Amino acid sequence: MDAARFAQPHLLNQPVYQPGKPIAQVAREFGLDPAGVDKLASNENPLGPSPKALAAAAAALQEVNLYPDGSCWDLTGKLAARLQIGRDQLVFGNGSNEVLELAAHVFLGSGTEAVMGVHGFVVYKLATLLMGAKPVEVPMPDFRHDLAAMRAAVTPRTRVVFLASPNNPTGTAHTEAELVAFARSLPEDVLFVLDEAYAEYQDRAPDLRPLIAEGLPVLCTRTFSKIYGLAGLRVGYGYTRPDIAALLHRARAPFNINAVAQAAAVAALDDADFVRRSRETNRAGLKQLAAGCRDLRLDYVPSAANFLFVRVPDAAQAFVFLQQRGTIVRPFGHLPDHVRITVGTTGQNERCLANLRAYLASRV
Repeated sequence: MDAARFAQPHLLNQPVYQPGKPIAQVAREFGLDPAGVDKLASNENPLGPSPKALAAAAAALQEVNLYPDGSCWDLTGKLAARLQIGRDQLVFGNGSNEVLELAAHVFLGSGTEAVMGVHGFVVYKLATLLMGAKPVEVPMPDFRHDLAAMRAAVTPRTRVVFLASPNNPTGTAHTEAELVAFARSLPEDVLFVLDEAYAEYQDRAPDLRPLIAEGLPVLCTRTFSKIYGLAGLRVGYGYTRPDIAALLHRARAPFNINAVAQAAAVAALDDADFVRRSRETNRAGLKQLAAGCRDLRLDYVPSAANFLFVRVPDAAQAFVFLQQRGTIVRPFGHLPDHVRITVGTTGQNERCLANLRAYLASRV
């Protein structure tokens, strides 16, 4: 019996998300010592997790025989106070990915459309297709969202507009004025989802809370995976109007944020020193990688995030070459001449640049 005969037809062509390759896998494939492999593929924090979060997670392990708090009461209270919004405006997900998917579950379906940039985060397209809706991908000149073109792509069938600032994988960002004007231009029956996964790396991130307070259909999503260093615990959140949050909760699975992740996230919010050091490390690392790329005459997109989007000849070949030398970067099949390089420590960045130099020399 072929199970595909009984599956939903639109799922048969559903793409599968390809994550950055794990250190252990690369070490096995190329016979390397895992301790000598640098993973600069998934925009993780090179400083590791927040120390305060790590201590809280260890303490929470003592009670993993109990179900987690399904309401995320402590985390909700901490974040609501931090953001100066109501508890009923927050929804948590297994990473911000799940919050993006919840928006798709609630607002997308057959006959509807979602607008996004052609070089935006791939999960927008995957979540849209999963719901049987149509992704409308708008060209991105210079790897930057064209807000006028995205607005023009909105039709009566549009239910969601996805946009990240800073954008993944290109690192480009928009000003608050640009995003506010764009949000105000959208019809009242279109949800504007602003993905803020990398907002903490900006000196001053755009703030759309006033628009939410006015009643505009805006959902902003953030994550503890990046600057807080908790990618392995998978906890993210969205903040929006109370009625929109209530709908997202209807689609959310119970106990979707485990107890260890909740405890770590609460503690991480108090670790201002770690966030400051992470931001400083990232700022210095971006400069180091950019300078190195200029020396190697490699074009790159100036970044407001924790990675650099670099033009490299035959990126698929570069991807393999760099792995053989212990550096994992992220290639993109639809962009065969680009890789995304996560900012690492000073040493990791140096090794990456040295390996890039060796790769370019190998092509002469």
